[in-house]
Amino acid sequence: MTEEYVLRCVLMLCCALLSANASNWLYLAKLSSVGSIRDEETCERLRGLIQRQVQICKRSVEVMDAVRRGAQLAIDECQFQFRNRRWNCSTLESMPVFGKVVTQGTREAAFVYAISAASVAFAVTRACSSGELEKCGCDHNVHGVSPEGFQWSGCSDNIAYGVAFSQSFVDVRERSKGQSSSRALMNLHNNEAGRKAILSHMRVECKCHGVSGSCEVKTCWKAMPPFRKVGNIIKEKFDGATEVEQRKVGTTKILVPRNSQFKPHTDEDLVYLEPSPDFCDYDPRTPGMLGTVGRQCNRTSKAIDGCELMCCGRGFQTQEVEVVDRCS
Repeated sequence: MTEEYVLRCVLMLCCALLSANASNWLYLAKLSSVGSIRDEETCERLRGLIQRQVQICKRSVEVMDAVRRGAQLAIDECQFQFRNRRWNCSTLESMPVFGKVVTQGTREAAFVYAISAASVAFAVTRACSSGELEKCGCDHNVHGVSPEGFQWSGCSDNIAYGVAFSQSFVDVRERSKGQSSSRALMNLHNNEAGRKAILSHMRVECKCHGVSGSCEVKTCWKAMPPFRKVGNIIKEKFDGATEVEQRKVGTTKILVPRNSQFKPHTDEDLVYLEPSPDFCDYDPRTPGMLGTVGRQCNRTSKAIDGCELMCCGRGFQTQEVEVVDRCS
């Protein structure tokens, strides 16, 4: 084994670890001891950020509270969407917050990356619209009269700014070194798919103006969908995610379906590289792999939340409890 070969293997391993831990910034949600992120010195103390993210923090320190809210939003939505599955997005007090589950190229990791990129875009955009940030405000590119005849007015969500910030902050670990490993390509694809779940579902909200509630004049603005809807969309993409592998086309490395009989994935689909474990048993060697012992299950359900699947065939215990509700 030559020295050059060993060096190449070490470099490939380092690239894989960098890409696998690109979600460490989610640890911002755990920093309850840190007050509002208002100065550059605080950026240096934030755990989970690589140096490029620290630099972004210093340049855009007023945005970082929104990023922290986005991190918490991602964790909360993950736990809601996976509440009835064997892996339910349980978090740790260490990095990465979801444990080694997200260091593997599974569809669970694909969901985490997509929802995280979407949550930063959503939280930063919401901060723009609320007037919290000096660098951005409402989207003033939406103005005039629409083809439908209503007047664009009000505060349209500046989703372009939120998406751009999410791309620069969330994607920086993969893009900073120009990585083209299969895991880096997977992460970048799923990050963008998460943001597209918002972009593709922007909605028009309107208000009528006129005498006695008539609608002589209607003003409208563009608004983001509720984040619960974004989570639902990404969860649907999780259910139909495509297993892929890296292939070189000319000088470009791309991801293609591992099974050639499957149709190519779109920019809005989630992709993954390896099958998921069954998540049945606690594994002390794999932080975040907590198993399903002690979880509640639905005795009458045949789905993944049903006792047969949730308990992995180990059987289950039934308990009767008396619940007192106030009525009338």
